[in-house]
Order: sequence, then structure tokens, then C-alpha cells
Amino acid sequence: MDVLVVDDDFMVASIHRRFVERVPGFRVVGEVHTGADALAAVERLRPDLVLLDVHLPDVSGIEVLRRLRTAGHDVGIVIITAAREVDTVRAAAAGGAAHYLVKPFASEDLAARLEEFRRTRQALDGLGGVDVGQEDLQADIDAVFARSPQGGPRAQLPKGLSQETADAVLAALADGVELSATECADAVGVSRVSARRYLEHFATTGRAAVRLNYGTAGRPERRYRLC
Repeated sequence: MDVLVVDDDFMVASIHRRFVERVPGFRVVGEVHTGADALAAVERLRPDLVLLDVHLPDVSGIEVLRRLRTAGHDVGIVIITAAREVDTVRAAAAGGAAHYLVKPFASEDLAARLEEFRRTRQALDGLGGVDVGQEDLQADIDAVFARSPQGGPRAQLPKGLSQETADAVLAALADGVELSATECADAVGVSRVSARRYLEHFATTGRAAVRLNYGTAGRPERRYRLC
């Protein structure tokens, strides 16, 4: 999949380029640093996905998103920004952004969003068909929206994860609570390794967001909250 990187900081854009190029099946076809150049690059390059910063020197990334949608572009958008304001998050969601990733983040956080975008795009490409029945069509639609037949956003769990524990982890993260793997393990009553597996699964499937908390020494702590 072709990716356009948009960030006003040349060094940050270069880092994001390297992050993308670590994920098999994705390549960066352009790197720009203003909203105007982003709009022109989408017209010229026709990427599958845009990694879009919010704070650009001419217009905001949210405005770029709105203009792309007004012009009829259905290109995928992943907002990558330090902006944490609720209004900005809501505007991104209303504009049809696929994900919203808060800086700073690790390469695996972006990789998870790219993989999720690819699965959704593949599900869209394979949606329906001339001989598809009603039940099969609904299953295809559920795959696009990652929803269960009951309407809840419940993706299939990987082997080794139980729905009971998954529900307990989600409950621990309710009401905007942010937890580390250790704190989640204590709340749910499982090992830290197990809690980390569930939290990373929810991060990969877009149910949870990850924030890196930089301490005074050692590796940054990964903290999770529901999206």
C-alpha cells in the first residue's frame, strides 16, 4: 500500500517514513510538510493512506481532512499528532479518519494501525459479490466494521485469549481509566504478561490507545486507555 507522510517537522517525517517502511506491504511514496502540499500530493500520487499531522504551518490537518472529503477523496487517513484536545479527536472521527495516534509512540504502535487499516481495506475490496447471500453479505459488512452480529465492537480473539478475561480488561479500562500492564494485571487478577497480551491485542485492533510515559531512567512505560 502506498503511503503519504505529512508532518511539518522534517526529522519527525523522516522517522515516520522509516516506521512505515518496516511494515511489509507498505511503502512511502511521498513526504510533504504543509497542508497545501498534502492536498496536491494526494491529487498527484493517489496514495492508499495518508499519515497526517494536525499542526501544519498553513492549515490544520483537520482542515486538510475536510477538504479531501469534500473533494470526494476516500483515501485512508491516520491522524498522527501531539494534539490531545477532545474537539480535535471528534473532528478527526467525524471526518472519517481511520485512526488517531498521539505522539510520541513506538514503531509497533503505528505498525498495528497500518495492519488494521490493511485488513479493513481488504474487507472492503472483497465486500459482496453477485452470488453472495444475505448472511454472507452481513458477515462481510461486519468484517469491515469489526463488529459482532450483536452490534458490539468485538473482534475475534487470538488463540490463547479468553473472552471472560478480555471483558474484565475492558471493564478495568472503562470510564477513561488509563493503566499500565502491571496495574491492569492487579485489577483483573492475572499475570502482567497476560495483561500485556490482552492490552496489546486491543491496541492492535483499535479498541485501545497507547501512550508512552517517559520516566527518569529505563524504557518508557506503555499506558493504555480505551479509544
